[in-house]
Amino acid sequence: MPEKQTALTIRILGRDYSIACPEGERESLLSSAEYLSRRMHAIQRKGKTLGIDRIAVMAALNIARDLIAAERQLERQSTGLPATDDEITDRLSQLQLRIESALDDRG
Repeated sequence: MPEKQTALTIRILGRDYSIACPEGERESLLSSAEYLSRRMHAIQRKGKTLGIDRIAVMAALNIARDLIAAERQLERQSTGLPATDDEITDRLSQLQLRIESALDDRG
């Protein structure tokens, strides 16, 4: 039996989107939308005037890079190998984005 879905409105970079959301996934989807919106806002703040499509692609690429780096880090940790310079640089970049986003949310 298919899982019941409800419509949920999320806001990303100031725009509302109606999304079909499986029951029980509401909070996760809202958190994901907020995270994506923060990442897109950080890109928008840093860059030249970019269209929302380009900002979305850049955010998706950054998030994918972060995911791959996290997977590699978990793999290295499970084998007991130390982090590489690239992994440390990636992690510092992630932390910088989080700091900037938190400061922007307060301001």
